[in-house]
Formats: sequence, C-alpha cells, structure tokens
Amino acid sequence: MSFRFETAARIVFGRGCLDEIGELIAEHGRSALVVSNADRAGKQGLMARIEKLAAAEPVTLETFWIRGEPETGDVDRALESARRIDAEVIVGLGGGSAIDAAKAVAGLMTNGGSCLDYMEVIGEGRPIRVQPLPWIAVPTTAGTGAEVTRNAVIGSKEHAYKASIRSPMLLARVALVDPEIGVAVPRDVTARTGMDALTQCVESYTSNGANPMTDPLAREGVARAGRSLRRAVENGDDVDAREDMAFAALISGVTLTNAGLGAVHGLAAPLGARFPVPHGAVCAALLPHVMKANIEALRAEDPNHPVLRRYAEVGRLLAGRCDLLGDDATDAGAEVAASLARDLQIPGLGALGVEEDGIEDVVGMAQKASSMKFNPVVLPAETLVEIVRRAR
Repeated sequence: MSFRFETAARIVFGRGCLDEIGELIAEHGRSALVVSNADRAGKQGLMARIEKLAAAEPVTLETFWIRGEPETGDVDRALESARRIDAEVIVGLGGGSAIDAAKAVAGLMTNGGSCLDYMEVIGEGRPIRVQPLPWIAVPTTAGTGAEVTRNAVIGSKEHAYKASIRSPMLLARVALVDPEIGVAVPRDVTARTGMDALTQCVESYTSNGANPMTDPLAREGVARAGRSLRRAVENGDDVDAREDMAFAALISGVTLTNAGLGAVHGLAAPLGARFPVPHGAVCAALLPHVMKANIEALRAEDPNHPVLRRYAEVGRLLAGRCDLLGDDATDAGAEVAASLARDLQIPGLGALGVEEDGIEDVVGMAQKASSMKFNPVVLPAETLVEIVRRAR
C-alpha cells in the first residue's frame, strides 16, 4: 500500500458558515482581492453580505469580475488588480472557474511572471516554487470541487485548449462551503455542476489511482449525488439536498486530487476548449458512454477484473439497490447515469454545438491529457472517437 493524500489546509463546512468569512480573511491579511464569476445581479446580496462581514474586522475588499470560464488574459488582468491594491489575501467566490482563477492569481502573486509561464502542455510549465499568497475558496455551486484541488484549469483561445497550473502549494488555505448559498443557483446550473461532481466521484473510485483513503469518500459522494441531485434540481429550496450536493462536490475535489480521474475528463478538457460547451454538460453526456466502454474493455481483458467490482458498487449506489448482483450491478451505473442526464434535461453534445468535424482532433489532444492516464483501462483512439459520437 502506497499513496499520498493532500487537501486544503482547513475545511469549514455547514449551513450559515459564510458568516465566518470576515474573520477568516482577517487571519491572513487586511487587503483582499475577491475573484468572482457570480452573477452581479443575482448574487448582489451575497457580495454585499461578504463586504459587510469583512468591514467588521476591518478588511478592505476589491472585486475582480470574470465572465464564464477563465482565459489566460482574465488571470493576468486579475493579477494586475491584486498587485495594484497590494493584496495580502485572495478570495475565490463563485463556481469552479472563479475559484481556479483565484488559485492561479495567488500563485502568480508570489512567483512572478504571467499565466502561460506556468501552464502545462501549452505554456512553459514552470513549477510553483514560492508559497502562494493565502487564498480562500468560497464555492457558490456544487460541482467541480475546485475548493480543494491543487490545479487551476485555465483556457487559452490562442491555443484552443484548456490546461492546468498545478502544484500542491496551490491548495487553499481555507475552503469555506456553505450549502445555503446553493439555494440561489439556477436549475440548469445545478443540474450541470451536479453531474460534474457525480462524474468525479465515479471516475476517482474506478481510477487506477484509487486508494484506501479516497475509496470511502468517493462512495459517499456517489451515494449522496445519486439520492439528492434530482431533488436539488426539482426544488432549489431543498436545503437538505443542497447540503448533500455541496458535500458530494467537496468530496469529489478531494478524491480527484488524490486518485485522479479518467476518460470523461480527459475528453472534456479539449472538447470544452474546442467548442463553447459547459463542462458539466459535457461530463453528463460522456459519463454513461465512457462507463460502458470501460466495462466492455475490462471484461475483455479479465472477466474478474477488480475494477468491475467497483463499477458494480457504483451501480448499486446510483440505483439505490443493494440487492443488485453480477452483471446487473456492473451495468446499472451507466444506465442510471444516462437516465439521470435525461431527467435533468441535459442535452447531448450535438445539441450543445459539438460538430463531427473536429472530433478526431479532440481525441488526439485528449490522449495527452493527464486525466487519461488514470482511466482504469487504455482505450484506443477509435473507441474514444466512438464515445464522443455516441454522446452527441
């Protein structure tokens, strides 16, 4: 048995815990840049609440707003703002995109240079050598688990690719997760981000990097998402369901950091860079097809492959049926994942704008993705192409 386990220095989880944000910022500095993609109109009350809590310490805040998923230019402009106010703390407020941007700014503040200098694949890939500025993650959606991951995913229009700045030093000083914030999240965003969290738990549980520390967490995440995602989408005011999903997302970030992911995320990164598609929707479309392809390949390799037992456990957890056995259990997970995406009205990749032309290029880039090396079985290019076609 050999593994490493890393996560945020501190996790604060619970209903109403956002009230602690002012004192948490003050523990690390008196000047903070908030990097946020929370809708200015819909989340105006949230930002006003944070400003009031910070002022009581007192802490001065400035907000840098980003739209959609961060590009290299967004990070570099946010970095300029942080330097201009001599920020001592960075706060990521919003979905995974805002949190990843904040993470990157925190690292660049102490290491110098620009975003591309540190990006994998498309940049210079410089290592983060100096401890980043303290940063606090406050997720408003339940999906990516970025609040507890050690990589910042940033897009580049110039390269038509998304890549990471990656280092254990980029782990948050504090991850503050308040499930009550999720009540304001729209139905479609709840659905997409929730499918991302579920996918991350499934992939990290069936990953070839899974270990005894991540396994129980991943199972718990699958179970909670399986029982609560529909409820959170159908009734956004269901705080119990929001709590389950916030915890599932948090868990998914912990498990992906320490166990890796798989072919869904290996394909999702280049798809998201090539086409304007929401990451969670891509995961929802791909998940059942990747699961089926993995199961078929594993059965061909060894009918008693231990990862098949893991897929069977996923099937039982998602179906909510502990009595499922054998192939029925193994195949159930993909079937439930497909029906869940339909029930949540998440369209296929074709309806999202993914065109046939370009699929082979996407697969070529996906095969180089870091997530792909954790897939439990090697899938050839032709299988990956077929997965994307079926997901359309």
